[in-house]
Amino acid sequence: MAESILVAIDGPSGSGKSTTSKLLATRLELGYLDTGSMYRAATVRYREAFPEGGAEPAAMTELIAATAISVGTDPASPSIAVDGRDVTAEIREPSIAAAVSEVATNTDVRALLIAQMRRIIDEHHRRIVVEGRDITTVVAPDADARVLLVADPAARVARRAAEVGGKADHADVTDQVLRRDRDDSTVVNFTDAAEGVTVIDSTFLTPDEVVDRIVELLG
Repeated sequence: MAESILVAIDGPSGSGKSTTSKLLATRLELGYLDTGSMYRAATVRYREAFPEGGAEPAAMTELIAATAISVGTDPASPSIAVDGRDVTAEIREPSIAAAVSEVATNTDVRALLIAQMRRIIDEHHRRIVVEGRDITTVVAPDADARVLLVADPAARVARRAAEVGGKADHADVTDQVLRRDRDDSTVVNFTDAAEGVTVIDSTFLTPDEVVDRIVELLG
Protein backbone atom coordinates (compact mmCIF):
# COMPACT_ATOMS: atom_id res chain seq x y z
CA MET A 1 0.00 0.00 0.00
CA ALA A 2 1.38 3.41 -0.99
CA GLU A 3 1.74 6.16 1.59
CA SER A 4 -1.38 7.88 2.84
CA ILE A 5 -2.55 10.99 1.03
CA LEU A 6 -5.48 12.46 2.91
CA VAL A 7 -6.81 15.76 1.53
CA ALA A 8 -9.51 17.75 3.32
CA ILE A 9 -11.39 20.39 1.35
CA ASP A 10 -14.00 22.71 2.88
CA GLY A 11 -15.97 25.58 1.43
CA PRO A 12 -19.36 27.16 0.86
CA SER A 13 -21.90 26.02 -1.74
CA GLY A 14 -20.74 26.57 -5.32
CA SER A 15 -17.09 27.13 -4.45
CA GLY A 16 -16.05 24.22 -6.66
CA LYS A 17 -15.39 21.63 -3.96
CA SER A 18 -16.89 18.67 -5.79
CA THR A 19 -15.31 19.37 -9.17
CA THR A 20 -11.92 20.03 -7.59
CA SER A 21 -12.07 17.02 -5.30
CA LYS A 22 -13.01 14.57 -8.05
CA LEU A 23 -10.30 15.90 -10.36
CA LEU A 24 -7.70 15.70 -7.61
CA ALA A 25 -8.73 12.18 -6.59
CA THR A 26 -8.56 11.04 -10.21
CA ARG A 27 -5.16 12.60 -10.78
CA LEU A 28 -3.64 11.09 -7.63
CA GLU A 29 -5.58 7.79 -7.85
CA LEU A 30 -7.34 8.33 -4.53
CA GLY A 31 -10.83 7.68 -3.27
CA TYR A 32 -13.35 10.52 -3.16
CA LEU A 33 -15.86 11.24 -0.41
CA ASP A 34 -18.56 13.88 -0.82
CA THR A 35 -19.76 14.33 2.74
CA GLY A 36 -22.49 16.70 1.60
CA SER A 37 -24.10 13.81 -0.25
CA MET A 38 -24.40 11.97 3.06
CA TYR A 39 -26.40 14.82 4.58
CA ARG A 40 -28.55 14.96 1.46
CA ALA A 41 -29.14 11.20 1.62
CA ALA A 42 -30.16 11.55 5.25
CA THR A 43 -32.52 14.31 4.14
CA VAL A 44 -34.13 11.99 1.57
CA ARG A 45 -34.89 9.49 4.33
CA TYR A 46 -36.04 12.22 6.71
CA ARG A 47 -38.48 13.69 4.19
CA GLU A 48 -39.85 10.23 3.42
CA ALA A 49 -40.73 9.87 7.09
CA PHE A 50 -41.66 13.50 7.72
CA PRO A 51 -42.81 15.02 4.39
CA GLU A 52 -43.50 18.42 5.94
CA GLY A 53 -40.34 18.48 8.05
CA GLY A 54 -40.40 19.97 11.52
CA ALA A 55 -39.73 16.73 13.44
CA GLU A 56 -38.27 16.89 16.92
CA PRO A 57 -34.46 16.66 16.76
CA ALA A 58 -34.46 13.45 18.78
CA ALA A 59 -36.93 11.81 16.39
CA MET A 60 -34.78 12.84 13.42
CA THR A 61 -31.66 11.45 15.08
CA GLU A 62 -33.35 8.14 15.88
CA LEU A 63 -34.52 7.84 12.27
CA ILE A 64 -31.09 8.53 10.77
CA ALA A 65 -29.38 6.23 13.27
CA ALA A 66 -31.57 3.41 11.96
CA THR A 67 -30.87 4.26 8.30
CA ALA A 68 -28.12 2.61 6.26
CA ILE A 69 -26.32 5.20 4.14
CA SER A 70 -23.88 3.57 1.71
CA VAL A 71 -21.35 5.72 -0.14
CA GLY A 72 -19.51 4.87 -3.35
CA THR A 73 -16.09 6.56 -3.42
CA ASP A 74 -15.01 6.18 -7.06
CA PRO A 75 -14.36 9.76 -8.27
CA ALA A 76 -15.43 8.74 -11.78
CA SER A 77 -18.86 7.62 -10.61
CA PRO A 78 -19.62 8.56 -7.01
CA SER A 79 -22.85 7.09 -5.71
CA ILE A 80 -24.97 6.94 -2.59
CA ALA A 81 -27.76 4.69 -1.38
CA VAL A 82 -30.30 4.80 1.44
CA ASP A 83 -31.27 1.42 2.87
CA GLY A 84 -30.09 -0.19 -0.37
CA ARG A 85 -31.93 2.20 -2.69
CA ASP A 86 -29.77 4.29 -5.03
CA VAL A 87 -30.49 7.98 -4.44
CA THR A 88 -27.52 9.41 -6.36
CA ALA A 89 -29.77 11.42 -8.67
CA GLU A 90 -32.49 12.13 -6.12
CA ILE A 91 -30.19 13.95 -3.70
CA ARG A 92 -29.52 16.60 -6.37
CA GLU A 93 -33.19 17.57 -6.64
CA PRO A 94 -33.89 21.19 -5.60
CA SER A 95 -36.41 20.00 -2.99
CA ILE A 96 -33.66 18.12 -1.17
CA ALA A 97 -31.22 21.01 -1.47
CA ALA A 98 -33.84 23.29 0.05
CA ALA A 99 -34.43 20.96 3.01
CA VAL A 100 -30.94 19.67 3.81
CA SER A 101 -30.04 22.39 6.32
CA GLU A 102 -32.68 21.12 8.75
CA VAL A 103 -30.82 17.82 8.90
CA ALA A 104 -27.29 19.23 8.66
CA THR A 105 -27.83 21.55 11.63
CA ASN A 106 -28.88 18.69 13.92
CA THR A 107 -25.69 18.19 15.94
CA ASP A 108 -26.54 14.61 16.91
CA VAL A 109 -27.10 13.66 13.28
CA ARG A 110 -23.79 15.34 12.42
CA ALA A 111 -22.06 13.21 15.06
CA LEU A 112 -23.50 10.02 13.55
CA LEU A 113 -22.40 10.93 10.03
CA ILE A 114 -18.99 12.22 11.10
CA ALA A 115 -18.29 8.86 12.74
CA GLN A 116 -19.17 7.14 9.45
CA MET A 117 -16.96 9.56 7.49
CA ARG A 118 -14.00 8.68 9.69
CA ARG A 119 -14.65 4.97 9.19
CA ILE A 120 -14.64 5.49 5.42
CA ILE A 121 -11.33 7.36 5.64
CA ASP A 122 -9.81 4.50 7.63
CA GLU A 123 -11.19 1.91 5.20
CA HIS A 124 -9.31 3.73 2.42
CA HIS A 125 -6.10 3.68 4.49
CA ARG A 126 -6.20 7.49 4.45
CA ARG A 127 -5.81 7.59 0.66
CA ILE A 128 -8.82 9.74 -0.10
CA VAL A 129 -10.01 13.27 -0.87
CA VAL A 130 -12.79 14.36 1.47
CA GLU A 131 -14.89 17.45 0.84
CA GLY A 132 -17.49 19.21 2.94
CA ARG A 133 -17.83 22.00 5.48
CA ASP A 134 -16.01 20.81 8.61
CA ILE A 135 -13.49 18.38 7.16
CA THR A 136 -10.40 20.50 7.84
CA THR A 137 -11.43 21.22 11.42
CA VAL A 138 -13.53 18.30 12.71
CA VAL A 139 -13.53 15.23 10.47
CA ALA A 140 -9.85 15.18 9.42
CA PRO A 141 -7.90 18.00 11.08
CA ASP A 142 -4.72 15.92 10.64
CA ALA A 143 -5.05 15.66 6.84
CA ASP A 144 -1.92 15.97 4.71
CA ALA A 145 -3.41 19.00 2.96
CA ARG A 146 -6.21 21.16 4.35
CA VAL A 147 -7.89 23.63 2.01
CA LEU A 148 -10.68 26.17 2.34
CA LEU A 149 -12.02 26.76 -1.17
CA VAL A 150 -13.88 30.05 -1.62
CA ALA A 151 -15.39 32.04 -4.49
CA ASP A 152 -17.34 35.21 -5.14
CA PRO A 153 -21.06 34.79 -4.22
CA ALA A 154 -22.19 35.63 -7.76
CA ALA A 155 -19.89 32.98 -9.19
CA ARG A 156 -21.14 30.43 -6.67
CA VAL A 157 -24.78 31.08 -7.54
CA ALA A 158 -24.01 30.85 -11.27
CA ARG A 159 -22.23 27.52 -10.80
CA ARG A 160 -25.09 26.05 -8.80
CA ALA A 161 -27.61 27.30 -11.37
CA ALA A 162 -25.67 25.48 -14.08
CA GLU A 163 -25.60 22.35 -11.91
CA VAL A 164 -29.38 22.21 -11.40
CA GLY A 165 -29.92 22.75 -15.13
CA GLY A 166 -33.08 24.83 -15.03
CA LYS A 167 -34.83 22.79 -12.33
CA ALA A 168 -34.94 25.90 -10.13
CA ASP A 169 -35.18 29.59 -10.94
CA HIS A 170 -32.48 32.12 -10.07
CA ALA A 171 -34.19 33.24 -6.87
CA ASP A 172 -34.50 29.67 -5.60
CA VAL A 173 -30.90 28.86 -6.46
CA THR A 174 -29.69 32.02 -4.71
CA ASP A 175 -31.73 31.10 -1.65
CA GLN A 176 -30.38 27.56 -1.60
CA VAL A 177 -26.77 28.70 -1.88
CA LEU A 178 -26.72 31.71 0.43
CA ARG A 179 -29.35 30.63 2.96
CA ARG A 180 -27.84 27.18 3.34
CA ASP A 181 -24.46 28.75 4.00
CA ARG A 182 -26.06 30.99 6.63
CA ASP A 183 -27.95 28.11 8.24
CA ASP A 184 -25.01 25.71 8.28
CA SER A 185 -22.69 28.37 9.67
CA THR A 186 -24.66 28.16 12.93
CA VAL A 187 -23.08 24.76 13.65
CA VAL A 188 -19.77 24.86 11.77
CA ASN A 189 -17.40 27.60 10.60
CA PHE A 190 -16.54 27.14 6.94
CA THR A 191 -16.02 30.80 6.10
CA ASP A 192 -12.80 31.41 8.04
CA ALA A 193 -9.72 29.25 7.67
CA ALA A 194 -8.46 27.55 10.80
CA GLU A 195 -4.75 27.60 11.60
CA GLY A 196 -2.84 25.56 9.03
CA VAL A 197 -5.63 25.65 6.44
CA THR A 198 -4.78 27.14 3.03
CA VAL A 199 -7.37 29.42 1.41
CA ILE A 200 -7.77 29.13 -2.36
CA ASP A 201 -10.10 31.51 -4.20
CA SER A 202 -11.49 29.69 -7.22
CA THR A 203 -13.43 32.63 -8.68
CA PHE A 204 -11.02 33.19 -11.56
CA LEU A 205 -9.26 29.82 -11.61
CA THR A 206 -10.04 26.78 -13.71
CA PRO A 207 -10.61 23.51 -11.85
CA ASP A 208 -7.27 22.21 -13.11
CA GLU A 209 -5.51 25.30 -11.76
CA VAL A 210 -7.08 24.73 -8.35
CA VAL A 211 -5.94 21.11 -8.42
CA ASP A 212 -2.42 22.20 -9.37
CA ARG A 213 -2.28 24.41 -6.28
CA ILE A 214 -3.39 21.58 -4.00
CA VAL A 215 -0.84 19.20 -5.50
CA GLU A 216 1.82 21.82 -4.73
CA LEU A 217 0.69 21.82 -1.10
CA LEU A 218 1.26 18.08 -0.95
CA GLY A 219 4.82 18.59 -2.12
